[in-house]
Amino acid sequence: MKDYYELLGVSKDATEAELKKAYRLLAMKYHPDRNPGDKASEDNFKKINEAYSCLSDAAKRANYDRFGTAEGAAGGYGPFSGGAGFGDVFDDILGDFFGAFGGGQRRARPAKGNDLRYDLEINLVEAVFGAEKNISFPTWEDCGECKGSGSEPGKTPSVCSSCKGTGQIRFQQGFFSVSKTCGKCYGAGKIITDPCKTCKGEGKIQKQKEISVRIPPGVDSGSRLKIHGGGEPGVYGGPKGDLFIVLIVEEHPFFKRDGTEIFCEVPISFPQAVLGAEIEVPTLDGTTKLKIPAATPSGKVFYIKGMGAPRVGGHQRGNQLVKIYIDVPKKLTPRQKELLEEFASINGDEVSKGFREKLKGLFSGVEH
Repeated sequence: MKDYYELLGVSKDATEAELKKAYRLLAMKYHPDRNPGDKASEDNFKKINEAYSCLSDAAKRANYDRFGTAEGAAGGYGPFSGGAGFGDVFDDILGDFFGAFGGGQRRARPAKGNDLRYDLEINLVEAVFGAEKNISFPTWEDCGECKGSGSEPGKTPSVCSSCKGTGQIRFQQGFFSVSKTCGKCYGAGKIITDPCKTCKGEGKIQKQKEISVRIPPGVDSGSRLKIHGGGEPGVYGGPKGDLFIVLIVEEHPFFKRDGTEIFCEVPISFPQAVLGAEIEVPTLDGTTKLKIPAATPSGKVFYIKGMGAPRVGGHQRGNQLVKIYIDVPKKLTPRQKELLEEFASINGDEVSKGFREKLKGLFSGVEH
């Protein structure tokens, strides 16, 4: 008899994991269904099963190492003798082999329901301060009439005649006894003979679902809220899916936002810019007073502390930035025009003279 270690291509001190890996590769290689009509492959397949059945069992392996023969090791190792760890590797091979050839799912198992997504538009005030919003969307729910069973109330499904309630069909595949999901009951093991009139035997109905959503302060466009179990029902007793709400913040006609900062532009008159003033500035909280110093240029930015947006989960708010610009009137009354002309006459050419002096210093020494 050939050495079992040599048959599997491993050393005598091979670990259990090494034995399993070697056997798995050889079993896939010599499987009769991959080598139809090949007598040599069939013989090799029997031999490696015998070898692994012996060496995967600690007691049998010890006897084999001691006596050196199959008989001394208790003999009679057929391909299904089921040594320690043999069932696990057998399952692995079945999964790989039939997965590769389109075997599909081996048994019906509980599965989580589908997740849902809802895009929710909110305004800037709601994004900054938070809000409660009611939303409505179509989804599948367990039928209330049959409680998700699919059968008429008081009726029970019958046992599937094809799989006898196991959900699996067993058949011989070469040297293996193979189980596949029953094509009649799709793994459920039961057939609905008296379908529910409300859901037509589906166990689920589509309905409009309404929920209230709490939006935390500080969210922004792209923020995502997760409602655990807010999705569709699971199958075969699996949990419900989740609902993901993606927030879209509408643009505000006056305010702009960048993170925790809020921006706005506020006009002032020429006299206010020159003489200084106290003006009212809009904020997300209402209006507030802002002092404009004398000789404020157009484009000057003022900060109003704590009037911006918070971070999600935080309490401290950012700042509001107010950019001042001088509003030049498009129409003047005769009296306004007269006063401005008088101001220009008194002021002279001060602005132009100052600008020319800067240019003179900038371009002095430049040859033409």
